[in-house]
Amino acid sequence: MKIFTGAQIHELDTYTIEHEPIRSIDLMERAAKALTKAISEEWTNQTPIVVFAGPGNNGGDALAVARMLAEQDYKIAVYLFNIHNQLSADCAINKQRIIDSRRIKSFNEITVNFDPPSLDAGTLVIDGLFGSGLNKPLAGGFASLVKYINHSPAKVVSIDMPSGLMCEENTHNIRANIVNADLTLTLQQKKLAMLFADNQQFVGDVRVLDIRLSHEYIVQTDSLYTQIEEKDIRPRMIHRSDFVHKGNMGNALLVAGSYGMAGAAVLAARACLRSGAGKVTVNIPKRNYDVMQISVPEAVLQIDREDTYFSEPTDTDDFDALGIGPGIGMNENTAIALIAQLRRTQCPIVADADALNILANHRAWMQQLPKGIILTPHPKEFDRMAGNISNDCYERLTKAREMAERLGVYIMLKGHNTALCLPDGHVYFNSTGNAGMATAGSGDVLTGIITALLARGYNTKDAALVGMYLHGLAGDLAMKSTGKESLIASDIIDYLPQAFKRLND
Repeated sequence: MKIFTGAQIHELDTYTIEHEPIRSIDLMERAAKALTKAISEEWTNQTPIVVFAGPGNNGGDALAVARMLAEQDYKIAVYLFNIHNQLSADCAINKQRIIDSRRIKSFNEITVNFDPPSLDAGTLVIDGLFGSGLNKPLAGGFASLVKYINHSPAKVVSIDMPSGLMCEENTHNIRANIVNADLTLTLQQKKLAMLFADNQQFVGDVRVLDIRLSHEYIVQTDSLYTQIEEKDIRPRMIHRSDFVHKGNMGNALLVAGSYGMAGAAVLAARACLRSGAGKVTVNIPKRNYDVMQISVPEAVLQIDREDTYFSEPTDTDDFDALGIGPGIGMNENTAIALIAQLRRTQCPIVADADALNILANHRAWMQQLPKGIILTPHPKEFDRMAGNISNDCYERLTKAREMAERLGVYIMLKGHNTALCLPDGHVYFNSTGNAGMATAGSGDVLTGIITALLARGYNTKDAALVGMYLHGLAGDLAMKSTGKESLIASDIIDYLPQAFKRLND
């Protein structure tokens, strides 16, 4: 699913109107029918509803929804805010339709003074004040109304966007002046702001309603942002031939696990093996030997000369991919060995965890990263790599996208909607995964999965996309069994077979 900017969303509406062809008021009616259906599926007509409509087309949508719900015997109170006596053409038409229908007994057009209605716990608020066209923070009376809604116990459904939230950047927005929706019914496609963790409190649950906007425009128009779905991943899967042997299935090397952190190496190695690598070698310090030999008997062990940490680079000529970083620690000798390893390695590389922390402590080294390396930071790791703390998720993503372009690398910014930033500036958001995966070792599993896919022969982009999707999918399958609270990293590995089966069927 492409994620369009606010400007592109406006163009999509216009293109649909011109090329379907369809009148704008009829397109609004189509959207209102989809919205009404979604609302009536969640709340019965015993629920009292208060509709707040703005003067633009978002308000027009809200008025049309109010009329349609009234026709289904919902008790509706409508407040249309027309402060400047300037409604959009379609909003004005829907205002008149409400008046003509006479089904809504409480219709209030606010031009000067506003006496707010009581909003109790049994009331549903439909927020149709401002939609995807908003380009500045709310202020004045609208800001006061938003605060009034947010301080009430009523449930809130926002049409297209929670009022006050802008489609992309909200870094300098006034967050107290944004509606806290319980449910956002967004039209046709998600908006970029909905994918950020710090906006979750505003959007609540998000449902995308297909209102049949121009498929031609969607296909032909490029977008910097895309959310990947199962249909995007299936064609990227490489299926193994019946006649392969382990030598055809990739030889992966993992550098992981200082003494006391052997678990990171165990998790990465098990995930790598479960992701189809024909052979997995793990470079470990001497004192991790027994743990690894017992925990992952399928792995080949390569023993460092030091007892407790990674101290020297290893030859990678015989390997098809390298995963480095999980649990290797921050020893200065390890740091020197890391940059030496990255410089000399010719095969594809995934760098995670302590490898990223070391780079953050030696930021000049980042200019020496091999082109096409995959970096998999969580937000704090990325902030350390960038050299400063980002104000919000949008700013962090922007920095990650710029860094990926500047260095010619892939940056996988981990989170609920993990974002893969490509060297060409495009960003792919993941659609799998859940909060139960916020647990120690989850990132080590991801490193093992991607390393295996690179070793198997996936190109870097596909290895990253398939890897993050598989990781989240295995986590989702595990959650059905364990629940979110009890999910641990090993569970993700245990459900990798089911995830592969689903994508390969």
